[in-house]
Amino acid sequence: MHDVRKRKVRNGLVGATALALVLGGFWHFKGGNAATPKEHKNSSAPVRVANVERRDMAVVEHTLGTVIANATVQVTARVEGTLDSADFKEGQFVRAGDLLFQIDPRPFRAALDQARAILQRDKALLNNARRDKARYQSLYEQHTISAQLHDTATTNTDVLAATVEADKAALDLAQINLGYTQIRSPIDGKTGPLLVHAGNMVSSTGGSPLVTIAQIEPIKLSFSLPQSDLPRLQARLKSHRVMATIDARDLHGALLSAPVDFTSNQINSQSGTIELRADFPNADLSLLPGQLVDVTVALDDIPNALVVPHDAVDDGPNGSYVYVVSNGRAIQHDVKILFDNSRSVAVQGDLRPGDSVIVEGQLRVVPDGDVEIFSAVGNASGSSRLKPTVPGEASKSASR
Repeated sequence: MHDVRKRKVRNGLVGATALALVLGGFWHFKGGNAATPKEHKNSSAPVRVANVERRDMAVVEHTLGTVIANATVQVTARVEGTLDSADFKEGQFVRAGDLLFQIDPRPFRAALDQARAILQRDKALLNNARRDKARYQSLYEQHTISAQLHDTATTNTDVLAATVEADKAALDLAQINLGYTQIRSPIDGKTGPLLVHAGNMVSSTGGSPLVTIAQIEPIKLSFSLPQSDLPRLQARLKSHRVMATIDARDLHGALLSAPVDFTSNQINSQSGTIELRADFPNADLSLLPGQLVDVTVALDDIPNALVVPHDAVDDGPNGSYVYVVSNGRAIQHDVKILFDNSRSVAVQGDLRPGDSVIVEGQLRVVPDGDVEIFSAVGNASGSSRLKPTVPGEASKSASR
């Protein structure tokens, strides 16, 4: 009897447990269904937007440029000899004609004296030959000497005349070589390190440079643009000056800018770019050869363009597009990019000034899907990031 009572109690507990599980599952099922409308309500993608603008937009290219010397000269010896002295300091600014080096002039001065003496001797011989020729001419006319003697006197005179001319050339050469013992600067510029010191033998054949001089006032800037910019560049050069601006400032704090005065006559086949150059006065010597600078070049202007932020434009299988928010939904609009400066993009498409385009949160957006605007950037040149939300913030913004 006692065992029968225990079995009844046990069966009752099992039944109560089963009933509790069934009721719990039913409540969970009903509760989940009841929450569905609320979750559906909050399934809108959170986004940030900016306004489409209509304004003029400059077509500007940014690239990296290299500063190069306006002229670079390697100063070498023109004659062989011992280097007596260097008459400048390394890194010194020199003017054209300034004395840089002195080579021992004594051998060349002796060669000059020798050439001068030879010239004097041959001049004396020439004068004597001319007197002989005059005497032989008179005797020949009197038929007292043969024609052979007359011709020999004439030939001797001509030979000595030629010898005197050769002596003059040798004298000029000796004078030039003596002048080469003083090595002077061929240009205005800044000297580099001294490569050969006093006491060394220098030569005009196979000798190393003595010093290098770079002309840096004015100075050149070399940079390259993609060949796709060539039509814009050529059109701009016909009507306007193309200005190159670099990220350096003059003594008054203004950005350094100079007109492009050289365009290469060929496209680099390896990089697909064309080289351009501009001359900068460099009066403050702030630019040095080999220096890398950021270059900005204005190639064109797009008047009355539709401008959207760079982050608003996405790429799809059919080209570029933007999402326009209308009545809480994201409408996809295909656009054609006219120019992108990495901050703003000039586009063509079915857009109007003031339209709100999505600039952040596109990964969660589907065409014609619901979106929730968390904040708006003021214009097409603005940028922002989604801020972390706190519980209840989304519902507050939705209610507003």
